[in-house]
Amino acid sequence: MRKMFFGAAALAAVVVLFTPGLAWAAQAGAGLAWEGPLQTLTRSIQGPVAFAISLLGVVVCGAMLVFGGEINEFVRRAIMLVLVVAMIAFAANILTGLFNYGALVPVAGGLP
Repeated sequence: MRKMFFGAAALAAVVVLFTPGLAWAAQAGAGLAWEGPLQTLTRSIQGPVAFAISLLGVVVCGAMLVFGGEINEFVRRAIMLVLVVAMIAFAANILTGLFNYGALVPVAGGLP
């Protein structure tokens, strides 16, 4: 039993020592054409304009749900969809402000 454990530990040590380059290569990305626009989109979600729009969206959607009276189910679901999108953008901005680390994209100079 001990031989098996030491053999597995030795194999794990060899794998860890000789394959760290693969982990770094995985972070580099493939450089595909659609990665640039997606990174631009995620950076723009964390900006001050997105923060103001998401805060306004949360207030307006909340008011519509509370004071909307009788609205049909489709409109209620559409309001909730807008509310969820606004909350996601709002949370991304709050995390960036509190921890200097974005929910979607790491901020320059943030945590490693």
